[in-house]
Order: sequence, then structure tokens, then C-alpha cells
Amino acid sequence: MFDCVAVVGATGAVGREFISLLETRGFKARAVRLLASRRSAGQRIRLNGDELVVEELTADSFKGVDLAFFSAGGGVSKEFAPVAARAGCVVVDNSSAFRMDPATPLIVPEVNPDDTRQHQGILANPNCSTIIMVVPVWPLHRANPIKRIIASTYQAASGAGQAVMDELADQTRDVLAGKPAAPRLLPFQYAFNLFSHNSAIGENGYNVEEMKMIHETHKMFHDDAIRIAATCVRVPVMRAHSEALNLEFTNPITPDEVRAILADAPGVKVVDQREPQHFPMPIEASGQDDVLVGRIREDLSGPAGHSITMFIAGDQLRKGAALNGIQIAELL
Repeated sequence: MFDCVAVVGATGAVGREFISLLETRGFKARAVRLLASRRSAGQRIRLNGDELVVEELTADSFKGVDLAFFSAGGGVSKEFAPVAARAGCVVVDNSSAFRMDPATPLIVPEVNPDDTRQHQGILANPNCSTIIMVVPVWPLHRANPIKRIIASTYQAASGAGQAVMDELADQTRDVLAGKPAAPRLLPFQYAFNLFSHNSAIGENGYNVEEMKMIHETHKMFHDDAIRIAATCVRVPVMRAHSEALNLEFTNPITPDEVRAILADAPGVKVVDQREPQHFPMPIEASGQDDVLVGRIREDLSGPAGHSITMFIAGDQLRKGAALNGIQIAELL
């Protein structure tokens, strides 16, 4: 049991999911502190029947804190996570600040739990799209090494935070009422539209989100030889990301073999009913811990018997963020 646990960014979408999971999973902590910006300080949030007051995050916030979940963005993590670590607090960080730092373990508990032993005070949660992809891909890779992954993502508003979820809701109401949509945080109309993920595009033509999926998978799998290409798209879904995956294996593999492996894989639920065409959907993945996997079929365009195509969906706020962080802490 931890003596004191802190949630940094407690009033955001992921922060609130952390708080909810602390309660529903019966996480053992004698005390919980909620930390956020000065603007959010003073808000009250219920946890285990108690009403906790959100405190302003400062450099002195981590005295006596054993464990801190950070979900307040990369800038806050870069400034305060090292402060927390120096105070003797173990940090589980949900931002991109430390993911590719060689000294910081990047963890998905179903994939590389042993890497937690290497931490020096900070552990990193991968990007949400990466987490949702690797949970079903890893057990397949262990059974039959994967040579190539082509991923196309359908990313929900939840991946960009509560303010973008609110923007999607507001635009949807406006458009249905015959009013023009008013983009605020995103560059284009979001309601009834989709567009390339709004992270910056590099010289190679890939955006930051797509490169995260490549580099983070290589780091966690301890294998840079897997060829990975991703296309990340923002879609007008409130919560839960979906992905179309094409996997090329070293040895021949059948769809039935894939289903059998995934049926026993932790964190995975196979939803693959060809009649009545019931496959993974974000509306069913929302609020679920497992990544839903279906549309499992042979890739007719690939080397005979070596390639599989599938469709997956996972809750970005849970397994793609807060739940993965809680599971890391449970390993600790």
C-alpha cells in the first residue's frame, strides 16, 4: 500500500479517469491528493465517499507523496516530474515528455512489465494509439514474429482532452440547428467531418502522432527491425479510438490461429461475429478495460498465408491513458 498518492491534472478528462479508477479498482492508498493549476484549485471531487479539494500544483506539492500520476501535459511534466522524483516520489507520466528518454521505461503492462524494474523515479505511459495497438499485437508477435505493421487510426475527441470533446459537442449542436460550426482548438470543422491528425508534420511527411506509434512500439518491443507505417486521422467520435491493422508475419498464420491466440491474451476481447456483422465499435469500447479485436481475416494482397488484417477499438481515456497508468502502479 502507498501512504500518499497524488493525481496531477486532476480536473482534466484523464485526471478524472485516474480518480475514478482509483476507486473502482480498490487501489490501496492511505491518502490521495488532487493537484492542478491555480485556475482549477479549490474544485471539489468525490473519491471513496470523501470530498477532496483540488490543490494548486507547486514545487512543494510532493513532500510525503509516494506515487504521482501526471496527466497535465508535457510542459507540466517536464517541470514538475523531476521535482517529484527528487522528493522521493515515483512518477507515472501520461505525457510525451519522457517516453523516448533512454533512462525512462515506457510501459504497457501486458507487453513489457519487467522494464518497470529499470525506473529511476519516472515511468512513462505510451501514446494512446500505441497502447491500443500493441495490446493485441504483442501476443501475436510472441507467437509468430511480426515483420511489418500498417496502421490506420480513427481517433476520438477524447484523445485531445475535455476541451476538444466539448468542441465536438458544441459543433454538432450548431450544425444540427443549421448554424455554421465554429472551430476553436482544432483547425477545421470537427462535427460530421474527419481530417488528418492535427499534430505537426515532419520533413518525411509523417505527423508526430504517426511517428510516436513507430518509435514507441520499437522501444517497448525491444525490436527496431519491425517495419511500421501509420496514418492517423481524427474522427468525430466522442470517446474510444479505433484502428485498422495489417500485420505481416515471419511464418504462415491463419485467422483461426490469430483468434485462438487473442482469446487467451490479457487485455483483449475478441468481437468477431460475421453474422450479424458484430465487430469492434468505439461506442462499445467506451468505458471498457479491454481492447476489442475483430474483422480478423487473411490479407489477400499480402504474401500467401503470412498477412492478417484486423480492426480494433479501445477506450482512449482508460486503457489508452489512465488505466494503463494505474496498472503500472499496480506492478510497482
